[in-house]
Amino acid sequence: MNLKSMKKKANLATIYIISVAIIFTILVPVYFIFSISFLSTREAYQYPLPLFPELRSEIKLESGDRGVLLSIYDKRNHDYETLLDTSDFKKMSTYMRTNLSLNFTPEELEEKSSLLLTQSQVVFKARKDVLHNYKTFFQVTRDAIPALIRSIQIAFITILISLSIGGTAGYTLARYRFKGKHTLKFSILFVRMFPGVAIAMPMVIILANMGLYDQPLGLSLVYAIGSIALTTWITTSIFLGIPVELEEAAQVFGASKLRTFVNITLPLALPGLAASSMYAFLGAWNETISALILTQFKPTFAVVVYQALYGSTGQVNLTAAGGIAMAIPTLIFTFIIRKYINQMWGDVSV
Repeated sequence: MNLKSMKKKANLATIYIISVAIIFTILVPVYFIFSISFLSTREAYQYPLPLFPELRSEIKLESGDRGVLLSIYDKRNHDYETLLDTSDFKKMSTYMRTNLSLNFTPEELEEKSSLLLTQSQVVFKARKDVLHNYKTFFQVTRDAIPALIRSIQIAFITILISLSIGGTAGYTLARYRFKGKHTLKFSILFVRMFPGVAIAMPMVIILANMGLYDQPLGLSLVYAIGSIALTTWITTSIFLGIPVELEEAAQVFGASKLRTFVNITLPLALPGLAASSMYAFLGAWNETISALILTQFKPTFAVVVYQALYGSTGQVNLTAAGGIAMAIPTLIFTFIIRKYINQMWGDVSV
């Protein structure tokens, strides 16, 4: 094996190691938030944190000083952990539901406890409600379902505004020559230089005067300002990559400019439009700071998750469930447009 071949293999191995390290760094936090979203409250506050959520729990009931002693089997210590001593089965049912994600009615617990009259302890296994955190998140967080619907509305309105204005601007910059064209291309990005929070207060006054404060349309307009700039840049590059000769050939055969654009240019520009729509969707969906300032009674879903993390709800497993629920629409949207995104990464054929 010569030196050149060894150097090539060493470089390849270095690239693989760096790639694996990057993937590991990205996937580990994602896995942990996904795993925490299925942990019960008791599991979520254990140290070290369980790598996998338990699907079944082993429960033991014994006679206690105050009534019935509730214990759960701890697999790490190989012993039972005492949790509650009470004669109030309604209280025990609530505790098992909120802390152990186990659903038992007070009547069922009373029936099982009645066996203590003939035996010293009652041991049974129960299947955990793995979706308990998701159900609880939408039950206890304020305005979660309307906020989810509102965020979807805002994201799609933002995409519509960004593509209609940014796409038109991109086509104009790609196809027409006019004085100050290059200066205009750079100045479009000027709006991206200001952080959203810096212009939030002026936007409050402007939207209030327009009657759009605390409205989905008002928030969409604010998000679209930043998305239009990048949409213009992306679509300009895409339209420049589409040969003008194709449009001229269609017009030679009698097609109007509008028909040429709809039937020839637009289908070829779909990958760029899909990438732009994805950027606009992610920007509108994940943005929190501006939404906190520009909404009061109609928060977005990102604001609801943020308030669950720092507000009175405050349970890390519920917040993780909210975070996963927030990611699901993004994954669905990405799955829908994946074909065009793949074309954007090199499968474009003209």
